[in-house]
Amino acid sequence: MRPATRYIHESQEPDPVTGAVTVPITLTSTFQQDGVDKPRGGWEYGRTGNPSRASLEGALAAAENGTHGLCFASGSAATAAILNLLNPGDEVLSTVDVYGGTWRLLRRVYEKYGVTARFLEAHSVDAFRQGISDRTRMIWVETPTNPLLNIIDIAGVAALKKKGILLVVDNTFASPWFQTPLDLGADIVVHSTTKYIGGHSDVIGGALVTRSEEVYAACKFYQNAAGGVPSPFDCFLVQRGLKTLAVRMDRHQSNAVAVAGILQTHPSVGKLYFPGSSSHPGHDTAARQMRGFPGMVSFELGGGRPAVERFVGRLRIFTFAESLGGVESLACHPATMTHAAIPEADRRRIGITDGLVRLSVGIEDAEDLKEDISQALG
Repeated sequence: MRPATRYIHESQEPDPVTGAVTVPITLTSTFQQDGVDKPRGGWEYGRTGNPSRASLEGALAAAENGTHGLCFASGSAATAAILNLLNPGDEVLSTVDVYGGTWRLLRRVYEKYGVTARFLEAHSVDAFRQGISDRTRMIWVETPTNPLLNIIDIAGVAALKKKGILLVVDNTFASPWFQTPLDLGADIVVHSTTKYIGGHSDVIGGALVTRSEEVYAACKFYQNAAGGVPSPFDCFLVQRGLKTLAVRMDRHQSNAVAVAGILQTHPSVGKLYFPGSSSHPGHDTAARQMRGFPGMVSFELGGGRPAVERFVGRLRIFTFAESLGGVESLACHPATMTHAAIPEADRRRIGITDGLVRLSVGIEDAEDLKEDISQALG
């Protein structure tokens, strides 16, 4: 099956008992067993496993061309499960503009357990080549990055891996419709399913996908031991979102192109960050490893925070709110929202200034979105 078909059918067969076409929501905390050490169908306890969750995990694994999927209560919980693969003394190599929540976990949680993180200021393969040390055990890549939408050559970085180094790609922005990192050499793909996969701003969730039995077994153990699992109803919502991912992403892309066109020529905009534009420094790499561009557009307003406050105060269709990937268009101020955990001096050095705005372009009518941006800019 091709991707759009897999999203709807893989691991989502009609219920064998009732014939229900939609995977049932199995709301139970425990399961009757047929005897000592005889769990019926392999089901024992809701934290350890649930049919609704298992169906979603299989569907997401298929969507990413992987063999094993695991779902969690949030993207941060999925990130923690992956970082738990590390030991004291190990090092994670990433980039300076990694998602603020990932930075927070690395610097404020795992660092006190002896896991260190280094954040590269460049995104080239050469930068990663020079950055790898004898202690590096994990390379953590976002592409496009959040919120500056830099592009990293996944296959190029994968070719640098030495024995004992795992390449993790956060594919939240691109989604499996536009990019499948496992096919490019990644070992693990991680998602905040809250975003494009869920797609309707009504659920919090996370997931990881891999082809490695060893990685799967370790993360599965952590999933059960730590217990940060999604509810069956959360799984239902994410799975419902996955079914329409293909058509939504194509609309996100076309609308983002339209909005970026307005921003690119507006005199109030100092800099535009959009990989779909041929002027973006990572455009050629993105075009090679991606099948399209998501609805993420960032831009710089020359007037700093006061200009941002005027802009968001005049928006009528775009909603000023955190998160991304929903059907509705959102505007976000990374410096005070998604990346507020990063110290101000570090934010400014990275390029996350007080004038930076991140848009998640939804699937509304493109003309309405263009008009809203134009009138809000003034």
